[in-house]
Amino acid sequence: MILTTAIVIGIIALGVLGMSGRRSTTMSDWTVSGRGFARWTSWFLQAGDSLTTFSFLGLAGIAFGGGVVGVFALAYLSLSAIGLYFVGPRMRQLGAERGYLTQADFFADRFQNKALGKVTALVGAVFLLPYLQLQITGLGLIVELATGSAAGRGLSMVVASALVVIFVVWSGIRGVARVAVVKDVLMVAALLIVLGGAVFGIAGIPEAFAHIHSVGPQLLDLNQPGWDKTFFLTAVIVTSIGAGLNTFPHLWPPVLAAKTGEVLRSNYKWLALYQLALFAPIFVGLAATQKLPSDTTGNHVLLETATATLPSWLVAVVAIAGASAAMVPAAAIAMGISSLVSTNLVTVRESLRLKVNTLFVVAAILCSLAFGLAGSDITSLLLLTYGGLTQMAPATAIALRKKVTVGAVPVLLGLVVGVAGVAWITFFEVPIGSWDSGLIALGPNLLVLVVAEAVRRRTRGAAAVSVRDAVGAEA
Repeated sequence: MILTTAIVIGIIALGVLGMSGRRSTTMSDWTVSGRGFARWTSWFLQAGDSLTTFSFLGLAGIAFGGGVVGVFALAYLSLSAIGLYFVGPRMRQLGAERGYLTQADFFADRFQNKALGKVTALVGAVFLLPYLQLQITGLGLIVELATGSAAGRGLSMVVASALVVIFVVWSGIRGVARVAVVKDVLMVAALLIVLGGAVFGIAGIPEAFAHIHSVGPQLLDLNQPGWDKTFFLTAVIVTSIGAGLNTFPHLWPPVLAAKTGEVLRSNYKWLALYQLALFAPIFVGLAATQKLPSDTTGNHVLLETATATLPSWLVAVVAIAGASAAMVPAAAIAMGISSLVSTNLVTVRESLRLKVNTLFVVAAILCSLAFGLAGSDITSLLLLTYGGLTQMAPATAIALRKKVTVGAVPVLLGLVVGVAGVAWITFFEVPIGSWDSGLIALGPNLLVLVVAEAVRRRTRGAAAVSVRDAVGAEA
């Protein structure tokens, strides 16, 4: 009970920190805060989404069951930082010039098509919901495993969700940025603490790998069932494409809020190195094969290792850090969903937009909380979000060009087909082996886009010839 109380107090402190600044009074201020975030504010805001509950729980579980395949996360996050180094400043420039508040604003403006803006807003909001649920589910699981209390799990999820709603509604992106600073410090400290517990409580790094080599050498290659070379390559490819082209709507406000493109370039240079912190949960998962039963649930590995190797007060520190790793991304995701709906999907007077936006923040959190209380697999939720949102990659790549020469309808058709493909594979449990559903769906997405664009150009060319012939005949 004492441990649960300490964790809940830590969660409340994070929420109070988020509400400590001035209240946002306009939608623009709430979303991008004057587009003037300097280097360090921007850095912590963007870094806040790279170490999440998946890093904290899911990655250790993958390493526990699949071995070194867990480095796929480090690979795609590093590769995506390279892509963002080039496209992030371009997105910020267009946003400042054209007044974008959301990703859907970008699509609607660049293709001069409001329908495309609405569809991308709908896709973004729908596919962000599993990611929001992931954060809330992960937070509850962290508290339950740290305290051994199922009641503590539900209580912490409700308290954290309420606090996220309050500080997001109150101060928007500024509140998220404030909590992100504390979250990143706590998260790195927690990973080092858990790593230390594994090294000193189970085995040193050389000894752990020597043990794995002798009793489970399959964990050191990419041949584990479900975690093989195909999974590694397809997961890295699709997530690198999606993240590298910033297809995740909740990551647009931090980009649009940066003061300059140079601020973003500096962030992305260091974000690639920041991913080295992910080696900590990967090693903990590998070392845990010596400590935990082989049938341990993957999402439980990191916290069960912590409780087995650390004193209770350090477990509390780790749990509070894990809670912060859920609250910051959850706040950013809730902002992403609500801003898409209130800005691009519903028609409302500008004076009422921020109030309407508040309703959608609450709705998104409540919806995810309801599903989260039932529990879900963290890894599958992450991959569903990545696969669905990556279907906007072709449209993003086209729209970033200086002049957009591809029509909105071909892009829209390709996007719809790609999203339908991900949904079909996921919800009908189509057997695809270790392939990533997002990468499979990109194939028909691109095919439909290319064919539809070819038809559009041919039709437009034929129409132009007809007009010239008619003009010639009249002359």
